[in-house]
Amino acid sequence: MNEYTGDMKGKQNMFKSFLDSNKQITRISVQMADVGSVEMSKLVNELKPRVDSIFPTDKFDVQITGNSLIFLKGNDYLFKNLMESIVLAIVLISILMFGLFVSFRMVVFSIIPSIIPLLITAGIMGFAGVPLKPSTILIFSIAFGIASDQTIYFLTRYRQEMRHRHVPISKAVSITIGETGLSMIYTAVILFAGFFIFTASGFGGTAALGKLISVTLLVAMLTNIILLPCF
Repeated sequence: MNEYTGDMKGKQNMFKSFLDSNKQITRISVQMADVGSVEMSKLVNELKPRVDSIFPTDKFDVQITGNSLIFLKGNDYLFKNLMESIVLAIVLISILMFGLFVSFRMVVFSIIPSIIPLLITAGIMGFAGVPLKPSTILIFSIAFGIASDQTIYFLTRYRQEMRHRHVPISKAVSITIGETGLSMIYTAVILFAGFFIFTASGFGGTAALGKLISVTLLVAMLTNIILLPCF
């Protein structure tokens, strides 16, 4: 391909045009700033109609490519799979809890303590400007699984106390907290220390993963010990 380099309003908007020997295929490369995935999505949606108006689709085959667009599609794919995995996990846990208690109320009560830590973590990520990427998107699946495990452990013990000891609800909750609460705290502290080690990594994604999972696990422990018995 032959190459032509032009200047569009200064050095920050340099572009390169490539034309093949048959003069049938042209590629135009334009340098642009890293504006982020949100602004990039808006830019692509605004650029596509303009390109189609200049180059009619019945005569030209125009494709918008580039590293930024690939990264944008990768982020959309990751976010879509994140939502699918969380929804699937919620459905499976709901089926399990309904099989244990045969009550829709218990299903709702078992899901809420596991959802709240994820919402808090998402808020922290948005406030701190931590982007969604392969290293940080794993936080939600890992944290939801661990938080749900503690919830199931607590409710299963509560169900056992209600069935075998035939005690009032308040007494069953007190016994459950006394016998399972300490082990839940130990588990949360051990997991917190294990994931917090990742913060010493020189790779930013791994460090962010360790910080956010550690915070999420602590919040999940608090919701399971404080909020869940209140239900």
